[in-house]
Amino acid sequence: MAEKDDVMGKVQNRVPRLRFPGFEGEWDERKVGELCDYIVPGRNKPSVFDGEIPWITTPDIEHNQLILYSKKGLSISEEEAKRVGSKIVPENSIIISCVGELGLAGIAGTRMVINQQLHAFVPKNIDYKFLLHSLGTRKDYMEKIATKTAVPYMNKYNCNSIPISFPKYDEQKKIANFLSLLNNRIQTQNKIISRYQSLIRNLRDAIFRQKITLTDSEGTSFSEWENCKLKDIAVRIIKKNTENEQNVLTISAQLGLVSQLEFFNKSVAGKNLLGYYLLEKNDFAYNKSYSAGYSMGAIKRLKRYEKGVVSTLYICFRFKDDVCQEFMEHYFESQVQNDELEKIAHEGARNHGLLNVGVSDFFNIEILLPSIREQLEVAKLLSTLMEKVSIEDKIFQKLKNQKNFLLKYMLI
Repeated sequence: MAEKDDVMGKVQNRVPRLRFPGFEGEWDERKVGELCDYIVPGRNKPSVFDGEIPWITTPDIEHNQLILYSKKGLSISEEEAKRVGSKIVPENSIIISCVGELGLAGIAGTRMVINQQLHAFVPKNIDYKFLLHSLGTRKDYMEKIATKTAVPYMNKYNCNSIPISFPKYDEQKKIANFLSLLNNRIQTQNKIISRYQSLIRNLRDAIFRQKITLTDSEGTSFSEWENCKLKDIAVRIIKKNTENEQNVLTISAQLGLVSQLEFFNKSVAGKNLLGYYLLEKNDFAYNKSYSAGYSMGAIKRLKRYEKGVVSTLYICFRFKDDVCQEFMEHYFESQVQNDELEKIAHEGARNHGLLNVGVSDFFNIEILLPSIREQLEVAKLLSTLMEKVSIEDKIFQKLKNQKNFLLKYMLI
């Protein structure tokens, strides 16, 4: 009786597969090696790159995308491919990453040659686009069966053993075309966001470097920008955390000043936070550690919380009332201050990865500042564009969630 109940429980908990109207019948399941011809990558790396056949490596693969060329511009001849033991991968083959980051899958948009970290399948009894989307859902399986070394990898046997569930050919085509359309929509949305971000970057640079000037609502030019020092318009924050505030902040390139619990899913600070600096909303902090996109460190404004604490390794400050914080946030994101920071970052050793920037020197950097009226106009313009990016990003995330949902319940 207990065995019967267990079986019934499994049946009741089984999620029904999402299908298009008019399609019925059970799906088949085979190993991918039974549905495709497998192409073994060459054992050696080419030494001569002067041909017309793209030499493809893992960085060239973007998930579910068409692969047309090597991002490094590498290509070889058929003779060189034969010399290193590489077979030519035909168009419409599926290429997957099998070393390190497992499960990246793309479609060969032309004839190409792959390196040893990639594997290729030439579909025989399955639609190539359907296979692409199916393999894209097998990342967890690949990580489970991969050979565990310092860098996980999938050998030929592992790759050929990946299970693929599939319906009849007409339904495969229907599903694959639908998912491809959705994928194209996601790519388009990503391009929209990238164009806005590029516009903002270029506009910031043009405004803060005085390549363009703004006018007021009546078309009248604003007054000339004036040179000042950071210490003239801001005050340093050295107030310690006597309130025992527990919201420990860190600087993220994308999120700005963000809670460590939110960013790392844990706090990496010490237990005693009384010696940390206490920040309030709209205060700024400078992290002297260089990071991707921030060669001279990042300066971020606290916007997400009313209060928070940071390590005393950060240089913290607050602008005076006659300065627009939003304007200064855009100013620092433009990174025009890097010209000044490079002058004061003393040569020699970095202290535990930190740029050698002294506090006094930091507050002596020069800033070109417009009138408060123009500050507000600049902030309004750039923040409107930033809000547009935020709206488009929400659409992008919603499309990605829809795709993940459909992949989960259509290809189970």
